[in-house]
Amino acid sequence: MTEETPGFEEKPDVPSGATPDDAEPQAASPSAEEGAAPAGDAAAQTAGLTAQLDQARKALEERTADLQRLQAEFQNYRRRVERDRIAVKEIAIANLLTELLPVLDDIGRAREHGELVGGFKSVAESLETTAAKMGLQQFGKEGEPFDPTIHEALMHSYAPDVTETTCVAILQPGYRIGERTIRPARVAVAEPQPGAQTVKADGTEGTDANTEGDDKESGGPDEG
Repeated sequence: MTEETPGFEEKPDVPSGATPDDAEPQAASPSAEEGAAPAGDAAAQTAGLTAQLDQARKALEERTADLQRLQAEFQNYRRRVERDRIAVKEIAIANLLTELLPVLDDIGRAREHGELVGGFKSVAESLETTAAKMGLQQFGKEGEPFDPTIHEALMHSYAPDVTETTCVAILQPGYRIGERTIRPARVAVAEPQPGAQTVKADGTEGTDANTEGDDKESGGPDEG
């Protein structure tokens, strides 16, 4: 049997001309190659995150545009509802006041005849005040020019002292609410006389041409 020398351990064979420390760098070289691979993976991960960020930004812009569009539509809806609500309210008030116009006409006639006295006078004035608070306005005066958009002519005549079609009598006053006419003023109108427009050079009024023609036809000598 071979006797082992105590106190000595076996060591790996080392090539000639090399020291034991030279083996360590060779063992460390594979770890350097492994460190280069994670660097490439990090660049790929950064590119992927950048693409995801771009997609998230695009989605955010689209959602923001959708939200702004919905907000604008909601504002338009609110304005439309408010406008419709006001229109419905005005129509309801106009219908109510239209039904009261005959009563107001009776009050006006009673006032003209001096019959608006006592408790009836207080009730009538309260009704007129309430109607005025609701926006009812009366219009139509004698002497104002005739306007077919707000006047309804029930009587027609000629007058020498007018230069245009004029309201000479108010048969029933007109009523409006704001700019909306709920009943035109019913009036009697007068137009200038046709003969009054023909004036001779000496200042005397001439006769109507149609009248002269009629005189010539009726005043000629009879042929026997």
